[in-house]
Amino acid sequence: MAQKRKSGPRIEPIFDGGDAAFLDLRPTSRDRVSTSVPTSSKRRRQKQHQSGTEGEGAPNSNPPKRSPSRGGRSGKPRRKRRGFLGRLIRRTVYWGFVLSIWGVVAAVGILGYYAAHLPPTSEWHVPERPPNVKIVAANGELLANRGDTGGEAVRLEQLPPYLPQAVIAIEDRRFYSHFGLDPIGLARAMAVNVSSGTLVQGGSTLTQQLAKNLFLEPDRTLGRKVQELVLALWLEATYSKDEILEMYLNRVYLGAGAYGVDAAARRYFGKSARMVTLAEAATLAGLLKAPSRYAPTRNPKLAADRAQVVLAAMRDAGFIEAATARKAINEPAVVVSIQNSSSANYVADWVMDMLPQYVGAIDADIVVDTTIDGSMQEAAELALRGNLAAQGQTLGVRQGAVVILDTAGAVKALVGGADYGQSQFNRAVAARRQPGSAFKPFVFLAALEAGLTPDTVRRDQPFTVKGWSPQNYTKKFYGDVTLTQALAMSLNTVAARLMSEVGPKTVIRTARRVGISSPMAANLSLSLGTSEVTPLELTAAFVPFSNGGYGVVPHVIDRIRTAEGRTLYARQGNGPGKVVSPVHLAQMNHMLAQTLITGTGKKAVLFDKRPAAGKTGTSQDFRDGWFIGYTANLTATVWVGNDDNSPTKKATGGSLPADIWRETMEAAHLGLPVAPLPGVAERMILEAGPAPSDDAPLPPADVGSGSQLVPPQEGAPGPLNLIERIFGN
Repeated sequence: MAQKRKSGPRIEPIFDGGDAAFLDLRPTSRDRVSTSVPTSSKRRRQKQHQSGTEGEGAPNSNPPKRSPSRGGRSGKPRRKRRGFLGRLIRRTVYWGFVLSIWGVVAAVGILGYYAAHLPPTSEWHVPERPPNVKIVAANGELLANRGDTGGEAVRLEQLPPYLPQAVIAIEDRRFYSHFGLDPIGLARAMAVNVSSGTLVQGGSTLTQQLAKNLFLEPDRTLGRKVQELVLALWLEATYSKDEILEMYLNRVYLGAGAYGVDAAARRYFGKSARMVTLAEAATLAGLLKAPSRYAPTRNPKLAADRAQVVLAAMRDAGFIEAATARKAINEPAVVVSIQNSSSANYVADWVMDMLPQYVGAIDADIVVDTTIDGSMQEAAELALRGNLAAQGQTLGVRQGAVVILDTAGAVKALVGGADYGQSQFNRAVAARRQPGSAFKPFVFLAALEAGLTPDTVRRDQPFTVKGWSPQNYTKKFYGDVTLTQALAMSLNTVAARLMSEVGPKTVIRTARRVGISSPMAANLSLSLGTSEVTPLELTAAFVPFSNGGYGVVPHVIDRIRTAEGRTLYARQGNGPGKVVSPVHLAQMNHMLAQTLITGTGKKAVLFDKRPAAGKTGTSQDFRDGWFIGYTANLTATVWVGNDDNSPTKKATGGSLPADIWRETMEAAHLGLPVAPLPGVAERMILEAGPAPSDDAPLPPADVGSGSQLVPPQEGAPGPLNLIERIFGN
């Protein structure tokens, strides 16, 4: 039975001295719970502590014996080494996991930060591809593509399969398996770049490249790269892989101003992307790495080497067989340089300049139907280039232009220079040059309308007005000549006399009526063509002589329609109407026909003796050479000279320009029926009496210088007699 505790004050235990050591309550190593093996220092302290306590009467005075199975030759326990490695592995895994979490958090934070600078996702949309303008000839053949892209938008199924395969093989082989970001490709690119010490490969997917091209500026910053990734993920979530690939192929820049594979195919190979060969497809895909560096027009060797790399990649990816790759290497792509220098580009540029006047802003693909005849365009270009190459250096001529109009004023051919690739300035439309004697027909027409006839005689002799004395090309004077002879031989003194008789203002009104629109100075030197005109307007002013006397407005655009076929514009109207009376038309055609038969334009006679007429022109110091001629079907103008207005080496209108005109017109008339010039068949020439009442009113006799109109003189020398006097045979 327990004894009852005595009451009294509580006595607290005291641990100093005496029995304090016996009541040592400090825990020993056996009392500590630990999963690790004690270190050496801890073991020593434990051993010393155990020895001390045993000496003071500890219950267990024998030290624990080391198990013979522990330790090795070194005497160190194996558990120590295993514990250290275990702790190292556990800590590595732990901190790796922690750092991974923080890395993900940081990545998400950075992603969110830069994504916040993008517009709201509700406003995200793929911008429309810049519209293309397809310019075609009268028969529908392509002349050129214009616009920011330079080519048409093509559907993926319209392309040969090896073209998109070439792009995928060299740029993004896992395109159809990744989600917009290719971790494997990125890691591989990083490894290659680190090992090489320089930037060799990029890790961007096609989707990322498309996102950059569609939405972002081409700067190299972390923010832009992050935004590129965000937009790439959006594209992958919004569009199918085929849609992304199609957008990429239609928008990627491939050098030389070409955006999209169709524009590049036309630029380098002169064909649509629908028609490229395997070697050409590999060349296009090779451009993606560096369009300017690998452009076949700039570095053919580098382009060919790069194409072989693409073919090898296609073989490795399983797109083509090794034999197919070898065949493509043995049949490399060939650049079609004529596509870049073709004269059709002058027409295309001119069309683009006028297009806003017809349809305003262009916001969708359109097709422009022109009046151009492809065969005539080619004939004019070949004639100009060939003759400049053969005679240009000898005659000091570097440039030229050719214009062909039909009887309605439609432009059938227009060559604005010797080589579009070398100079894009359109001399046929924009160059204002002195026409020289090519302006004289308007002076003679005004004289006929004033009451003179082709048989009217004027004296070719020195002539001075207010200190100005015109001289003939031969520096000789030939006495009495008819107007027909004077025009055929291009006598300057007679033209100046006629201008003095009818008055400069009358001549200007006549020239304006038939189609000259450039400013003209009202002085006597205008009779010799000192006021500048363009080849196009001079051609239009001669068309009334070929079509029965009707004025025309030169035009090249016939219709404008959308790519789907909806008409936006269709040409209507026929010009200003009758501008030359039948009598005067017949007289002018007879007189101008003599230029080719007996006059300065004999080199322009057509091989089939087709009835034709025209006029030569040479400006002061031989700076410009012209030949303007026509048949009952077509009117053509040829100009040659130098852009800096420097003199040629006596290139006259009857030399090089006449040769170019003859070659051009002979090719242009193939298949066209032979027809007489208007009015000539009716023989309304020399016997024509006074102008009928419906003609333009006659000017007063004292118009201009005050000289009276001189009546025809009898006994004037005939054409043959005059030619013998001038040329001696």
